[in-house]
Amino acid sequence: MAHSLVEEGDGAPSLRPLWMLLPYLWPKGHPELRARVAASLACLVLAILATTAFPLFMGWITNELTKTPPATIAMMATLALIGGYVISRILMQAFAQIRDGIFAKVQYHALREVGVSTFAHVHTLSLRFHLERKTGGLSRVIERGTRGIDTLLSFAIFSIFPTIFQLVLFSAIMMVKLDLWITLATLVMVALYIWFTFAITRWRIQIRRDMNESDQDANTKAVDSLLNYETVKYFNAETHETARFDKSMAKFARASIQAQTSLSVLNTGQATIVALGMGAVMIMTAFGIRDGRFSVGDFVMANAILMQLYQPLNFLGTVYREIVQALVDMDAMFRLLHQPQEVKDKPGAKPLIVTGGAVRFDNVMFSYEPDRVVLKGISFDVPAGKTVAVVGPSGAGKSTISRILYRFYDIQSGSVTIDGQDIRDVTQASLREKIGIVPQDTVLFNDTVRYNIAYGRIGAGEADIEQAAQMAQIDPFIRELPQGYESMVGERGLKLSGGEKQRVAIARTILKNPPILLLDEATSALDTHTEREIQSALREVSKDRTTLVIAHRLSTVVDADEILVLDHGRIVERGRHGELVARGGHYAAMWNKQKEAAAVRERLKEVESDPDVARQPHPQEGAIAAAE
Repeated sequence: MAHSLVEEGDGAPSLRPLWMLLPYLWPKGHPELRARVAASLACLVLAILATTAFPLFMGWITNELTKTPPATIAMMATLALIGGYVISRILMQAFAQIRDGIFAKVQYHALREVGVSTFAHVHTLSLRFHLERKTGGLSRVIERGTRGIDTLLSFAIFSIFPTIFQLVLFSAIMMVKLDLWITLATLVMVALYIWFTFAITRWRIQIRRDMNESDQDANTKAVDSLLNYETVKYFNAETHETARFDKSMAKFARASIQAQTSLSVLNTGQATIVALGMGAVMIMTAFGIRDGRFSVGDFVMANAILMQLYQPLNFLGTVYREIVQALVDMDAMFRLLHQPQEVKDKPGAKPLIVTGGAVRFDNVMFSYEPDRVVLKGISFDVPAGKTVAVVGPSGAGKSTISRILYRFYDIQSGSVTIDGQDIRDVTQASLREKIGIVPQDTVLFNDTVRYNIAYGRIGAGEADIEQAAQMAQIDPFIRELPQGYESMVGERGLKLSGGEKQRVAIARTILKNPPILLLDEATSALDTHTEREIQSALREVSKDRTTLVIAHRLSTVVDADEILVLDHGRIVERGRHGELVARGGHYAAMWNKQKEAAAVRERLKEVESDPDVARQPHPQEGAIAAAE
């Protein structure tokens, strides 16, 4: 079953993200934040009232100054009105700034909570989800979503709602001070402006969506290419990678050009509607003055009201575009936040209690896809404190066993138990706490050696970290580094060799000190000499622990208490090394092939070390890679 996540909304943006955001803006258990919301809303209303007042002051001042004869002008009253005008403008700005300052803590608390919740939720999603996702694109969804929340809170609450409130107040003033027709002309202008803005912006949504997709695609390709820097160099593929990136950027450029062109259309149309609306209102007011119904002050007041409305309306075009994009981006992030978990703890699941660490697979059936069964009813036991190895050809299902034990996937039928407890009945956190793994491909964090070892038990003391490094036989190497334990390992640990990375993995597993150990082809990528050194460290780690070894090289499992031979999802043989070799079956055939390959390798070393021996190609050289 494949999981998919749509990064962009379909059609017009949904208001669903706004309602989903409300609990974060009125958070439970945070009375201080709720008080800040109430105070900022009060400041919002006061700022709007102050904004509404100064067109009135402009009208009153004009009426005073246009009295005939001029000697009748009451200067004290005029100065008082000018003072009121000045104070209203100061209060408008002051309340707006106080509002922003009070609300900032609420805004960024909400942004942080949603971002952290999404990040945490992504870590709870199944391995299947992450294998089917592109990490670069996933990080962009979270990044754009949190930025969208910031945009929405800044614009929607403090731009859209005040504009609507202002429109209501200004309409009431115009009805009282002027007449119905001028009020209707103003409302028609506003309605036409909003309709045009929304209509054009909806057309632009698809263009913005294409921009996002191409931007995300370019980012994913860049991250993927840089993470695989060495592979790019191995195959001289710099030109190919640059061409792939350029193709995505070209698509982004085309969408950006379309976005800019459509923006020009939008801005021109908006300016035309506002100019025509203002002209109509001014003409109607001028006729009213001629007829003696209005004063010159009323004309100035009407013009001031329209100018005051024009500013937020002009801004509304930008605000609406930003809000639409914010809603689209937030919708993508909230869908990610509500992406269902494939593997979930049962209600009331209890922690795993390990007494001995005995592991049992009982008739386990598992498939990644309905038509691809990987494990076909396998059953085996790993007794407490014993070592059991699973071997077999590639694709037999060996690594699937480790993923099931860690409960990255749930099985279709059968059961997996630890000390008699079904792993589906216990919490995932407690299950993974009791299992330590040394994987085939150790990927390290781009941090210090100390951090990567300490990851096995976050918060471990200095002495414990160094002791784990000593047991993993990597302490001498670390101390030879210029910065010792503070040395950076590079992206994905690329500054370290394969053997050094494996020793770091062993060290952090030692530090974790789990009762159950899982070695998933831990030495398959290493040379023979390094493998022998790592094997001694692994033997030290697995002592007195229940150990499940997933192996390809049979030389690493000869001392196992039991060896299971897996082929096409079934256990075809089981027993100790000597028994299986003597039986002459699948295991014996694999052993003989690998043994012959090792002999050829030793012979090649002898030839290369003796220049007097003529170099003759060995007939089995071509089979070494296959045997390995």
